[in-house]
Amino acid sequence: MMGQQKSERELFNYAVNLEKRVRSDHPLRRVAAAIDFKFVRQEVARCYGVNGNESIDPEVIMKMMFLLFFDDVPSERELMKVIAERLDYLWFLGYGLDDEIPDHSVLSKARKRWGKEVFESLFVRTVAQCVEAGLVDGEKIHVDSSLIEADAAKESVIKGPPELIAALKRAYAATQSKLSETTTPESYEAVNDRMMSVTDPDAALVRRGAGQSRPRYHHHRVVDDQKGVITAVETTPGSIAENKKLIELIEQHEANTAHKVETAVADHKYGTTENYVACQNRSITTHMGDASKGQNNHHQGEIFPESAFSYDAASDTYRCPAAQVLWPRRLHPTRRTIEYVARKGVCGACALRRQCTRSGLGRTVKRHEHQHLLDRARVQAHSLRARRNRKRRQHLLERSFADATNNHHFKRSRWRRLWRQQIQDHLIASIQNVRLLLAHHHPKRSATVALIPTTTLNQNWPQFASRIPEMLNHSFASLLRPQTACLT
Repeated sequence: MMGQQKSERELFNYAVNLEKRVRSDHPLRRVAAAIDFKFVRQEVARCYGVNGNESIDPEVIMKMMFLLFFDDVPSERELMKVIAERLDYLWFLGYGLDDEIPDHSVLSKARKRWGKEVFESLFVRTVAQCVEAGLVDGEKIHVDSSLIEADAAKESVIKGPPELIAALKRAYAATQSKLSETTTPESYEAVNDRMMSVTDPDAALVRRGAGQSRPRYHHHRVVDDQKGVITAVETTPGSIAENKKLIELIEQHEANTAHKVETAVADHKYGTTENYVACQNRSITTHMGDASKGQNNHHQGEIFPESAFSYDAASDTYRCPAAQVLWPRRLHPTRRTIEYVARKGVCGACALRRQCTRSGLGRTVKRHEHQHLLDRARVQAHSLRARRNRKRRQHLLERSFADATNNHHFKRSRWRRLWRQQIQDHLIASIQNVRLLLAHHHPKRSATVALIPTTTLNQNWPQFASRIPEMLNHSFASLLRPQTACLT
């Protein structure tokens, strides 16, 4: 007989048990078992008083922000609507069917009250759990960065003299990007000193490829070599060059994982002289692309390259192709390079002058004050092993960024100002680490093996080994028996 669904609604129902309604293998069940969100209460206790209205439980607020990026819900308003409709969300948050869902403004007020530190603590805890689970090797890291579109339109950008822009940024209490932290020379007036977005003054104007300049942030990330766990993140205005954050990311990685970095892998943007020398001083193998590759253009126009000049360490001098000696003259205070020149009049009377220089003052050769470390770093960077590691870096980091973009709203800011963007990046990195933790969670040993004590197994190994074929045949027979029955 055909049945028919009755559409009569029950006024009261006291038999709904969310614990039974949410399936045992639901992803949120695994998240709740892996991550203890109770730490939030202790972290934010300083932000609440002892009198006044009772707030929403901070643990619930953190879980709501976690869900916002975990399932990439379009907005906080939408999240509050969805929570009331989904039993798994209600179970995860500890709500009942009749509990009132708070207003979306609870989340923005909590972020402002808590600050970014509690979200950074969540990220550090996920890294520690991945280390404890054996998913982090810690010795080899891969570094890269990505631009993030700020929540500000291009039309919000205003242009003016540097003094006016600086005054506006101070009025907005924005984080200023210093020239010393960018790739801009000191003699050049940076575009972000003359332009600013009034919607989000922390975001810097950056051009991506052949497109137009837009307000953007720069996300810097470290990924461990073993399973791709994110071990360090840093968020800056878009004008901050990625190579300026390498050492800070290494230090953050070592603090979060308690492992010393032995090999750093990155592309040629990170392979600057400063990074090479800094890594060698830390005994870190530099498998980064060489930023200076292709910059020695003296061979064009039949000019001797710097490699044609031989260095004598004993006398700290260079000898040119004409067998003339070049002596150290001065140390550049910023580049930390020593300039070598010949005696006055030597270059002017040299027969190889036209093949050596076009300058009326003669040829100069520059050498870094730690050239021996720089040479060692470049040998490591051009090795076969380094090229293989850089190929693996493309796979690990591109996959990490693609996963964040496709699943967790990574490429555009949800909120404005730098500290809120840092919250977003810490939440996304935490969620990605949690997913890796769940994906590589190994189940416990089978009951048969677990019931055999190690000491008994060692003592009776000959008898146990003789029974292995019988046990295997019995296992295969039990596996094939249902299939045989189905075939018959």
